[in-house]
Amino acid sequence: MNAPDAVGARLREFLNRPHADTRAKVLEIMREAIFQVPAEVDRDTHRAQVLAALRRLADEGLGGLAFPEAHGGGGAPERTIAVFETLALGDTSILVKYGVQFGLWGGSVHQLGTTSHHARLLPGIASLEIPGCYAMTEIGHGSNVRELETTATYDPDTGEFVVHTPHEDAGKEWIGNAALHGRMATVFAQLEVGGTAQGVHALVVPIRDADGRSLPGIRIEDNGPKAGLNGIDNGRLWFDRVRVPRENLLDRFATVTPDGEYQSDIESPGRRFFTMLGTLVAGRISVAAASVSVAKVGLTTAVRYSGRRRQFGPEGEPEVPILDYRVHQRLLLPLVATTYALHFAVRDLVERYGGALRRQAATSEAPGDEMREIEAAAAGLKALASWHSARALQASREAMGGRGFAAANRIGRLRADTDIFSTFEGANTVLLQLVAKSLLTQFREEMGDLRLMGWVRYAAERAGTRLSELNPIVTRRTDADHLRDPDFHLAAFRYREDRLLVSVARRLRGRLEDGMDPFQAFNECQDHLVALGRAHAERVILESFQDAVVRAPSPGASEPLRELAVLFALQTLETERAWFLEAGYLEPPKSRAIRAQVAEVCRELRNSASGLVDAWGIPDEILGTRDGTTRGDEHAER
Repeated sequence: MNAPDAVGARLREFLNRPHADTRAKVLEIMREAIFQVPAEVDRDTHRAQVLAALRRLADEGLGGLAFPEAHGGGGAPERTIAVFETLALGDTSILVKYGVQFGLWGGSVHQLGTTSHHARLLPGIASLEIPGCYAMTEIGHGSNVRELETTATYDPDTGEFVVHTPHEDAGKEWIGNAALHGRMATVFAQLEVGGTAQGVHALVVPIRDADGRSLPGIRIEDNGPKAGLNGIDNGRLWFDRVRVPRENLLDRFATVTPDGEYQSDIESPGRRFFTMLGTLVAGRISVAAASVSVAKVGLTTAVRYSGRRRQFGPEGEPEVPILDYRVHQRLLLPLVATTYALHFAVRDLVERYGGALRRQAATSEAPGDEMREIEAAAAGLKALASWHSARALQASREAMGGRGFAAANRIGRLRADTDIFSTFEGANTVLLQLVAKSLLTQFREEMGDLRLMGWVRYAAERAGTRLSELNPIVTRRTDADHLRDPDFHLAAFRYREDRLLVSVARRLRGRLEDGMDPFQAFNECQDHLVALGRAHAERVILESFQDAVVRAPSPGASEPLRELAVLFALQTLETERAWFLEAGYLEPPKSRAIRAQVAEVCRELRNSASGLVDAWGIPDEILGTRDGTTRGDEHAER
């Protein structure tokens, strides 16, 4: 790796916060041979190597960091996500296997179970003695968890639940660890007690014996070759009247007595359902963090290479590095800025999440408003980060020309492996609608008993206040000082979010007052809801980035971060300039000036570009390249 200068060292130190010790430990382990997956590897070998790597992580105590200390864990969910984020710099199958075993399977037992489940299962999950699955998704009901068709019917005569797949399309689909290694599964099923349906609940169901044979009533199929992540043994599961003890119900939020009485402190079935789904929040935060790491890998390789690859130039003079070309700068550097922005937004969310979990555990209460806000933030960041990583990898491949197609650069495999990130833990467009609906609900709650018209009017007044904060003369300003002003950026982002909230509320109100079914009303406004969700997430990201600039040490870190924050904000405004022009927030001369400023900031960042990606601290052994060139081929292109 290139030796970092003093500025890069200070920046790297700041970026490693918090939990730098955990990240360093994981990076050191990842240098070992078992974590270095060959470019060409058959599926069976890859799966075996991934399992061996997972065992190595478990042996180092990195599997149970999020679990309670009373049961051998570390009591530190933030450190678990730090491990996940760091693993994403390497083989992505190892990353996902870690997430399935310790995050989804272990996390569901931890978050949905009670002390008896924790004592019985968590130590074995953390040590990998009990490999398991998270069986939620069904063939016929992907994202629609509420309508899952697997059933769990209580039999009071035996004190058991009967878990059953009613037809072929109700089988569990794409279940990591199911095809080969899983011995137990958290199964989400429609609970029926005394002839009454109680909605979706989770149960622990054994699926294999200690020798790896399927248990009676369990049918397992391998999903087979995939477009990526072939080191993961994804499979399908069907249950034929499989009986499990009553104690296998994960009963933190609802329980069934031996004689068949259903009990829950959460009276509302809808609230109970969404409380149970809260276990997904850690997965969404983790995928967002991993997406940022994946973008860092691609961009580090591409920026380094572009800084040394020479092509064309003035007649009679030496060729120039391709990063000197404006179009190349505009291709890569805004993506570097966005990666930095997402880095800080995800880190902030991880700390909020860890704090909320500890407060929740201390009170033994169901998740409240704080956790619901975190769930919405996680949904938005997961969507934007996973889309960003896909764009960053594609741009990195193109920026490197044919060299980007070399397997040793890992960009091709990463593109294939992480394409599914836009679907993992919820499809991105669905998640952005969740964010928008959360904002609408929050407004309604803030307004108390006001009718829809009342809180729409309030929202309109709030948006009007945002606009009035800017003097009409200011809205026409095109000077660099104004266009680079963080206050201008944040005001614009907030205005866009508020305006979209007002307008979607008006559209929904009109349809509902005309008697339209709520489902149809939301369907007709679906694109608007997605736009609102994106605007909200981008505003949150900008605020996190600007806060990081203020917190960063100076000199050394705050200066480059300030310039990157400006680039992130301006390129977002440029991307959304059609909306701002239609809304009357920008005039054409100002839109053109923003475009010019994006190019100018990219030019100013050109000479520090390599240092900015080096500050991410990805070792060459993990990156797969040296100075942006394929190993052993450093002098091939001149």
